[in-house]
Amino acid sequence: MNELAKPMTLPASPMGCPVDSLLRLLMGPWTTYILYTLQHQGPTRFGALRRLIPGISAKVLSERLKMLEHAGVIFREQKSSIPPQVTYGLTVRGEELRSVIDALEDVARRWAAEDAGGMIAATEAAAAE
Repeated sequence: MNELAKPMTLPASPMGCPVDSLLRLLMGPWTTYILYTLQHQGPTRFGALRRLIPGISAKVLSERLKMLEHAGVIFREQKSSIPPQVTYGLTVRGEELRSVIDALEDVARRWAAEDAGGMIAATEAAAAE
């Protein structure tokens, strides 16, 4: 597999902001979930990915994988067999996103804990009234 053989492009930003371009790529439906799964599972076959991401259709998964491959974030490796074995994994670009995804996960978990704590405090306050 030659990662450099394919064009690697981010979605265009109408504002010309490189951060906006990267966020447009990541904000697509299921995109962060796919990257998170590949980051934690390593190279994974299509069927396994579909099972690991409950609720995603084969069509949407295929579209997202093609988009991420075109952006150079994931690779697609196909073995000639019957049936064909297609494996997806993170490229060097995808690995660069590891710290970003980890940081977002940390913030998401902290906020979820804070929100849950706030809900408990609100429930306790309402019960005390």
